[in-house]
Amino acid sequence: MERNDMLNAIASKQQQQQQQQQQQQQQQQQQQQQQQQQQLHQQHQQRQQQQHHQQQQPQQQRQQQQQQQQQQHQQQQHQQHQHQHQRQQQQ
Repeated sequence: MERNDMLNAIASKQQQQQQQQQQQQQQQQQQQQQQQQQQLHQQHQQRQQQQHHQQQQPQQQRQQQQQQQQQQHQQQQHQQHQHQHQRQQQQ
């Protein structure tokens, strides 16, 4: 009986952790969607600016693209770390 109770307790803890991780991943997906929307908005602003300042344009575009790649890369690392954490506890 006691051994069963312990196994049940461990199993329910793992389920809770998995749910939390899924929620975090959903939040990360939402953040990525927000970033994409921001990028569209920025591109639209750039087109308007282009008519006025054509020389400054290429530099601004490059900076924004770099920023976005960095943000997405950080999110991917965060997800990988969560998966590793999950595997360790299930063993």
